[in-house]
This record gives sequence, C-alpha cells and structure tokens, in this order.
Amino acid sequence: MKNDQPKYRAAAYGGGNWSPRMASHRDEIGFLWGECGINAEWTRLQSVLLHPPGPELTAQDDPESAQLLEIPSWELARQQHDAIAQAYREVDVTVHYVEPEGVPSPNQIFCADLFFMTPEGAILARPASIVRAGEERWIARRLADLGIPILRTLRGNAIFEGADAHWLDEHTVLIGRGLRTNGEAIAQITNVLSEMNVEVIAVDLPIGTMHLMGILRFLAQDLALAWPYRLAWRAVEALRKRGYQIIYIPDEAESTHGGALNFVTLGPREILLAAGNPITQDFLESQGVICHTVEVAELHKAAGGIGCLTGILKREL
Repeated sequence: MKNDQPKYRAAAYGGGNWSPRMASHRDEIGFLWGECGINAEWTRLQSVLLHPPGPELTAQDDPESAQLLEIPSWELARQQHDAIAQAYREVDVTVHYVEPEGVPSPNQIFCADLFFMTPEGAILARPASIVRAGEERWIARRLADLGIPILRTLRGNAIFEGADAHWLDEHTVLIGRGLRTNGEAIAQITNVLSEMNVEVIAVDLPIGTMHLMGILRFLAQDLALAWPYRLAWRAVEALRKRGYQIIYIPDEAESTHGGALNFVTLGPREILLAAGNPITQDFLESQGVICHTVEVAELHKAAGGIGCLTGILKREL
C-alpha cells in the first residue's frame, strides 16, 4: 500500500519509526562485535590467539637472517606449541588460531607482538624489523573474522610491538620505548587510549632488551615480578603508586636461558610457566602462585617464550 505521508516523516529520514543507536561502542562488544577486551594483566584469562609453527622454521640455514637464536626442529616445536594450547584449554581458555595463506614468516608464531588489546578492541602493531613486516596483516584478517574491532592501525614511521605495552590498571598503560617501539608509535597509541580516559606512561628500555615483557610480568592486582637492573625507575614508581609489591627474579640464568620470566598469567596468582625452571618455580610458589608448567625449550630457539607466543584476546573485565 502506498505511503502518502511526507518523506521527512519516514523512518529513513528520522520520522517516528526511526530507531536510534543508543549503546556505546564498548557496550556493543560481545553483542554486535566479537568477545574481546582487557584492562589488566592479571585477571582471569578467557581467550587467546596462537599461530602454530611449521616448516618455515627450518627453511633457512642462517638463524640470524630470520632473527632466530638457533634453527629449531619444527616438528618438536609444533608438539610443544600444541601442548601450550592444550594447557590453555585445560583451564577453560578458548584458543583461536591465525593461519596465513602461503608460507608464513618464521616469527608469525609470536602473536603477542602483533597487536595490543584494549577494552574496546585491538590496536594493530607495526613490527620494527623488515623480517617481520606484514605479519600484522594476517592478524588483522583473523581479528576481523572473529568480529573484533581494530581501533587503530599505526602509520607513518611508527614502529610498535604489543609485547612492549602492559596494563597497570584500568586507567594506565605502561609502554616501553626501545628497539621495537618508538616515540611516534607511543604518540599514536596515546591518542587512542586518551579517548578511553587511559593514561600512557612511557619508559625507556635498556640495550639488549627485546620487549618490556622481558623484564616485567604481573601475578596479581598487587604483585609484579621484574628483572632488577633493567626495569626503569619511572616504571617502579608507577607500579608502587598503584599498590604493587615488586618482587624480583630469583635466578638470572633461568630467565635468560629458560624463559622463566616469559610466562602467561592465567588469573590472580596462577600462571603458565616454562618447565625446567625449578628455582623460579619454587620462589613463585613460596609467594602463593600456582604454576602450571609446559615444556617449550625447542620454541625458545626461535627467540621467544610462552608470553611472546600468546596473543591475549580477552580477560575478565
């Protein structure tokens, strides 16, 4: 039947049947958008993004050319990676995978470097080395498949890897400036986070440090584990101001060679830790931390550990 009402009264033009969108973007996460978001490093882990290693790990003779420490056995590395995924599933963490077309970069396995999650969606990283350039494209594609919003793709000469950024609390993010993240990236990330009323604190990383993740991890709302001599004093002040007790690695060799500091926090005082680090495990258990362990020695040859391998999609907010 023909509608004889004036056009301006039609719903399409804001008439009486117009249906305004009232919810905020954050309110639509998990409803219109996919489940995602974090604003703390210690709350209950709910979903992660992983990339399984393959023959690309052994496709070169010179590990330096791919920024690996040694050439791993990709079959053994795959077995250990599968064990990490199973360890997550055993504590009710949902595991998603990114699987690029063609032959991926050997470093694609390090998903933590390729994005930084906020309560409203992801900030896409821009890796610092030409060896890893373009890995973020596949992360962007997978995030889109999962319905997760991408709030910002870094541009210009910004370089940033997600392992350089940590949530201190829901209003504060700590970012390390160094080999993998520069000031231009920090400025762009600050612009995004300021719209969420989140402060960014930038701290410099020393020579020989790959990421902030390599010197600082979180165990609970009031407990952080750090590497002495490497963590900037400004970061220590920021942590103490927000009520953290800072404890320090008990054995440098285990952190250097065993990935003892490269763990993932599953929830308050509960972590997934690389096996073979008895001094660190005993120390953390003395602090009331539950340690689930998994063998990752072959994966360490690729210059990363459990934390580097794990892209955090969602924690309990």
